[in-house]
Amino acid sequence: YLLPAIVHINHQPFLERGDGPICLVLAPTRELAQQVQQVAAEYCRACRLKSTCIYGGAPKGPQIRDLERGVEICIATPGRLIDFLECGKTNLRRTTYLVLDEADRMLDMGFEPQIRKIVDQIRPDRQTLMWSATWPKEVRQLAEDFLKDYIHINIGALELSANHNILQIVDVCHDVEKDEKLIRLMEEIMSEKENKTIVFVETKRRCDELTRKMRRDGWPAMGIHGDKSQQERDWVLNEFKHGKAPILIATDVASRGLDVEDVKFVINYDYPNSSEDYIHRIGRTARSTKTGTAYTFFTPNNIKQVSDLISVLREANQAINPKLLQLVEDRGSGRSRGRGGMKDDRRDRYSAGKRGGFNTFRDRENYDRGYSSLLKRDFGAKTQNGVYSAANYTNGSFGSNFVSAGIQTSFRTGNPTGTYQNGYDSTQQYGSNVPNMHNGMNQQAYAYPATAAAPMIGYPMPTGYSQ
Repeated sequence: YLLPAIVHINHQPFLERGDGPICLVLAPTRELAQQVQQVAAEYCRACRLKSTCIYGGAPKGPQIRDLERGVEICIATPGRLIDFLECGKTNLRRTTYLVLDEADRMLDMGFEPQIRKIVDQIRPDRQTLMWSATWPKEVRQLAEDFLKDYIHINIGALELSANHNILQIVDVCHDVEKDEKLIRLMEEIMSEKENKTIVFVETKRRCDELTRKMRRDGWPAMGIHGDKSQQERDWVLNEFKHGKAPILIATDVASRGLDVEDVKFVINYDYPNSSEDYIHRIGRTARSTKTGTAYTFFTPNNIKQVSDLISVLREANQAINPKLLQLVEDRGSGRSRGRGGMKDDRRDRYSAGKRGGFNTFRDRENYDRGYSSLLKRDFGAKTQNGVYSAANYTNGSFGSNFVSAGIQTSFRTGNPTGTYQNGYDSTQQYGSNVPNMHNGMNQQAYAYPATAAAPMIGYPMPTGYSQ
């Protein structure tokens, strides 16, 4: 929408002292606003135009000075813009080109009153553009209210649909299993050459807890959420983009607008509240024409979203975990809650007698052979990058394949009689060394990180950043 905006601006009278912007772009998050500003700045330099980006969490002074000098393009988050409008620091009298980017996300974040307040100050003969990745009834109503005789351009199906370049893998499990599955998965991912990964969680507290736990055990992870200062968020994103910290643990603040081209993996540690958010999350990988892989931990607590998730998987021609279909059946029969929600609470009857993470790691050329034909492979045998890897992640047979046979007793009786990685009653080791893990080339794959890795240091940590 920026190139048409420049064409529009070039047909308007020049700005005079005290005029506000001609083009106004509203974005839901600071990160998206900053990314739009980076693109706008490049175009504006070539066209001798000026642009600015205003958002909360940053000093007001420089933003006010930009507005007072006059800018043709203003990219803003709703809250900070309303603050400046009420203080008289700018106005929208000259605004004739309005863009609502990620309109559905702004509605999800509760910005509708602010959007309406801003739009009420813009002249009615404006040109309005709305961009949205989904088309729910709330967005349709907003379009009816703000647009006149509008043209609706849709790319792809109107129903929920995901990028077909993303390999989607769903593991139906219980909450208590997530940590172990995540670590096995990270060991596999970190053995890949391209390993930049975003792990999505539902709450800020969970984000902080998981980040601390992984960093304490040596994983190069950093966290980002809405309560962090803008300086810290910028620093974390910069470290992630440049590969210094290839694991980003994030809330949905990073699910929209974050454009990092080489993100290869997305992990939904917590399934989001809506399937629209699921699509946005996994859309952080497979940018442009690249491919990516998305893993999802789906628990019986997420059963309200199971039908939508199955629809998304089918639309993208993905293999469907039979346990998802089992959840649908259980939901219909009222057995979706508690231990009765899955026919065998502790045994995956679809994994050929084995437990472990993502036993159905599907590769594309074998898709037509069906989901069940791949289940003899423990953790895959092939990843999105085409590198054959881990044939066996267990260090003893779980009758058991849970790292030691003693866990079998502890899971069934509740008494810790076996060992859990480096000891049931001691700290779980993220990335602990698993002797039987091979990389498919008859060589021992290094465990990432080493078992006794020291806590990560060496980053120029910003003041106040908690490890």
